[in-house]
Formats: sequence, structure tokens, C-alpha cells
Amino acid sequence: MTDAPAPALAAVAAALDGATRVAVYCHVRPDADTLGSGLGLARVLRARGAEVSVSHPGPDLPSGVGSLAGVDGFSDPIDAPVAVAVDCASSERLAGLEDSFNDHPVRVVIDHHATNGGFGTVDLIDPTANSTTELVLAVIDALGAEVDAQTADCLYAGLITDTGSFRWSSPAGHVMASRLLEAGARGRDLARDLLDSHPRAWFAMVAAVLGTATAVPEAFDGRGVVYAVCRAADRGPLGWDAAESLIDLLRTADDCEVAALFKEGDDGQWSASLRARAAVDVSEVARGFDGGGHRLAAGYSATGTADEVVGAFLARA
Repeated sequence: MTDAPAPALAAVAAALDGATRVAVYCHVRPDADTLGSGLGLARVLRARGAEVSVSHPGPDLPSGVGSLAGVDGFSDPIDAPVAVAVDCASSERLAGLEDSFNDHPVRVVIDHHATNGGFGTVDLIDPTANSTTELVLAVIDALGAEVDAQTADCLYAGLITDTGSFRWSSPAGHVMASRLLEAGARGRDLARDLLDSHPRAWFAMVAAVLGTATAVPEAFDGRGVVYAVCRAADRGPLGWDAAESLIDLLRTADDCEVAALFKEGDDGQWSASLRARAAVDVSEVARGFDGGGHRLAAGYSATGTADEVVGAFLARA
């Protein structure tokens, strides 16, 4: 399991132990890790008698999470003495809920992004954790609470997606998976729903986006980068999250150290996903655009035309 700092873990447990009202916050463009963390923590706190809200600033939920317990119960944040932000690398990731989070007297941050400098009154940040759900499980253990099958589902969802189906998991991730499966997590079903199910329209989008794939061998001191662009029109009838997994196709290019995917939202904003094989810290690149993440996986938001957004990235590559 995680080697989260014991004092920070104890401080989070102390903040939550006995709390009768808690507001849990997930990040904008929510993924399975923030949702699984929020829903799993909420289930445990409610079982302990607390009133808990779980909120996210939108847009809509991604596909594949519909079977998680509590996924139909998102609401506006309640007025509570304690708030918890899960999987948020910075307060900006709370988007329209940032001010609401900051209004709470006690603000707990649970996160595993290396670029998170801490923005709560109590911070539990461990970049060595495979997922934020791994840290949430550590908090649950510190509270002496039980993990039932539905909570195990929530925690497993974040673990399997953030480790790429365990391709880059540490040994602790496999130990956690074994524990959650023994607790009743539906491992096979969740893998299918979250990783292996796409509408047929997805294949047309993949063809369009991969057709834009361009290599720049001289980038990153000759290590190379391959990038592709997904315009809103390329998604057709699909939702905003349809292109999220395409970065994992780009990163398979064996002659480029870095992969970058630029995704246009319905509002004209761009989201950039960066991945590296081993030798480049892409979180440093993301930081240059007010983004963040991990050494080998990071991202940021941008505005402008596709050429402007790509050009700004290549100028730093």
C-alpha cells in the first residue's frame, strides 16, 4: 500500500473522524480516479453517520462509470465544516467550485500529483501513490472503517484507469487490487466498462485523429515528439471524454520519447495530454502552461486556434 506520510495521513483522519457534515469535491472533466475517490470516501463517511455531498464542476460524467454506487447522487456542495478535494492537482481544477471549496473552515486535499503544492488546511499528497483512490483507501484504514463491495468498486475504478490497467503500477497497486477484488470489486466488469467499451462512432474519430499524427524528431533534444489534434468536429456525436484514451495510442510510437494529444472542447478550449516514455519530465512542460501532473504523464489547458496551441507547445519542446 501507499507510503503516504504518517503525520499527513493522521491529520486527514483526525479532520474526518467525527465530522457530521462533509462536502466532497471532484475535479473538472472528472475521470474515474476523482469520481471513484469521491464516491468511495462518501460511502464510508455516510456509513459512519455523516451527511455527505459529492460534487463536480462538469461537464457531464465520462462513459463507463455508470455502474459505480452513488454515481447518480451528485449535488451542489452542502454547507459543512469540512470539505475534501480529491485528485485535484491545484485549486484551479475545481473550476466553478473553487470558491465554494475555499469557503469551508477545514479544507482537506487528497491527491497524488507531483505538481500539487498543497492548497488545503490539511494536505495528504503522495506522488508515489498509483492513484488517489490508493490514498483514499489509506484514509479509510486510518479511520478504522470497512470496505464493502460497492466501495471496493469505486476505489478499483480509479486504480485500474490511473495505472493503465496496471501497465505502470507499482507493486503496491497490485496488492491493493488483490485486496479490493477480495472485498468484492467487479474487476472484469469494471475493466470492460472503463477501458474496453466504445461506440462504433469512436473508430471513425480514432481514424481522423491518428491521421493528424505528426512526428518532430528534433524536439526534446533529439528524443522526439509525436502529436495529434482532435477537433470538436472529429468527435461527432461523442462526448467530451471520447478522445481521452487516444494519448495511449500515440505513446506507442517507438521512435519518439514524448506523445502529445490536443483535444478541443465544445467551448473552443483545448486540453493537452502529455506522456513520456522515461527520459523527459512532461510535468515541467505542463507547468509552463499552468498545468501539472506527473513526470511521465501530465496535462494543461489552452486557448487559441489549433495551430496556435500546437505551436506554443512545440516552442517549448
